[in-house]
Amino acid sequence: MNTRVLVSASLVLLLSLLLSLHLHNNHNESSWSNRLWWLSSKSSFYSGIADADLLVANGTIYTSDSSLPFANSMAIRDGRIIRIGNYSFVREMSGYGTKELNLEGKVVVPGFIDSHVHLLFGGLQMARVEVRGVKTKKDFIEKVKEAVKNMKEGSWLLGGGWNNDLWGGELPSASWIDDITPHHPVWLSRMDGHMGLANSLALKLAGVTSNMQDPVGGTISRNANGEPSGLMIDSAMKVVLSCIPEVSVEERRQALDRATRYALMRGVTTVVDFGRYFPGASLEHSWEDFEDVYKWADLSGRMMIRVCLFFPMPTWSRLLDIIQKTGCRLSQWIFLGGVKAFSDGSLGSNSALFHEPYADEPWNIGLQVTDMESLSNMTLQSDKYGLQVAIHAIGDKANDLILDMYKSVVSTNGNRDRRFRIEHAQHLSDGSAAKFGEQGIVASVQPDHLLDDADSAIRKIGVERAQKGSYLFQTLLTSNALVAFGSDWPVAEINPLNSIRTAVERRPPGWDKPWNLAECMKLTDALNAHTISAAEACFLDEEIGSLSSGKMADFVVLNAHNLDDLITQEETSSVAATYVGGVQAYP
Repeated sequence: MNTRVLVSASLVLLLSLLLSLHLHNNHNESSWSNRLWWLSSKSSFYSGIADADLLVANGTIYTSDSSLPFANSMAIRDGRIIRIGNYSFVREMSGYGTKELNLEGKVVVPGFIDSHVHLLFGGLQMARVEVRGVKTKKDFIEKVKEAVKNMKEGSWLLGGGWNNDLWGGELPSASWIDDITPHHPVWLSRMDGHMGLANSLALKLAGVTSNMQDPVGGTISRNANGEPSGLMIDSAMKVVLSCIPEVSVEERRQALDRATRYALMRGVTTVVDFGRYFPGASLEHSWEDFEDVYKWADLSGRMMIRVCLFFPMPTWSRLLDIIQKTGCRLSQWIFLGGVKAFSDGSLGSNSALFHEPYADEPWNIGLQVTDMESLSNMTLQSDKYGLQVAIHAIGDKANDLILDMYKSVVSTNGNRDRRFRIEHAQHLSDGSAAKFGEQGIVASVQPDHLLDDADSAIRKIGVERAQKGSYLFQTLLTSNALVAFGSDWPVAEINPLNSIRTAVERRPPGWDKPWNLAECMKLTDALNAHTISAAEACFLDEEIGSLSSGKMADFVVLNAHNLDDLITQEETSSVAATYVGGVQAYP
């Protein structure tokens, strides 16, 4: 028996004697309560020397903690890190029952935090028609033709992920697929979620005609004859989406399971989930998923990934009511983050809002999806009651409008640590990056979007604007902005390692040089953006984001033996294992 175990046994005996003396002396009730509190206190001496459940050793641990950037070992108990450093220091926490994980020289990083996903929607898309990566019109049509073969007549064919830029830019139309889907209404969303294709049957069911006016914040695309082409943009999508049958509770629960396992496979242990909330989508989806899926999974012990949930901003008072009753932390798995709204659309759908017109559509500067007066009022109220606010802005004008609005809200509601977020922040005008740092605005960005946008951005806004103001990650960092990485899955793949490589290299497919070399990030900065900075961006930095004593033991073991392998040996640097709370969750 080692010395620590003898000491522990002695302490147990001593505590028993103290309790016996107490009962014998018949002390008053208050004294008894005080002693019970002392015995159960987390800070008690006895709990402080308990053995670790797991010892992780013999590796290169990048901590994302500036006070101790690297270590080779860590000890874990009850799901949290209790010691980290060199092996001789950490092994003092080992005792009977302690398991040891030999990393065999592999790299360990904190569990990745994906700062922007639509988790259940991604899980649903995994079971639908996948047209992501399709590179020709013919292949697009074949995908639909194959999918409809075994479907029951009258049922909706749903899916998405198409990117018209991959086949030269021509936008699809209902006429492409009408002949092969005469008995099936079809809805296929574009990869960015801001445009979708309906066939003629779906348009008929939705009552879309040539006489229908464009809704506020949206566009019904029309052909040369003025007839609806089948494409619905931003808030116009609601006309078709409202006709699609609701997804069952069971389907959504299965979607959570699929999405969770997929995320864990990629090393993601926490997601900031913006729900099934897109322009034109029902405000109720996020709340239904919260009640029917997340709370159910938590209560039934099925949660395997931590989620920070954001809800549609028009429903801010509902979120406030819950937080005032329960607080933001519902469990170790579910955190209530804040509210989200939309300012504009997307570059790929020519609906991102710019100061100058699109090069390929000189009459168009994009769409303002939400009226600024309404958006400002909702932000003012949400912030007044302490809710974190996140707003989607892609075009340079949209970003400027939100930056100015945030500044106005602060001047009205006063200074405090609020961490306003701008989701995407893809295209910025001169001086806007500096405002993120000056105002303490979180830039929640998605590096892999630049892989899809590089060629199309040049075509849509011109070489100079694309080079000067697009995806300014390094400029934002230099301006002291808090930069948090995400994927926007299922818009892009959920793959933090690829996202980190993209931020460091900025080399789009087919390019032999980076897109704007000056904006390439250092590897450690990119890692931090997917870990500690992402945690700070959603007020979870005291719990997760770095491998530090006291924090949750969420970490990823990589198939790499030094950090540089993440960039130089892309084919071999992958996720070997994912741990959540010190428990292996993948494979």
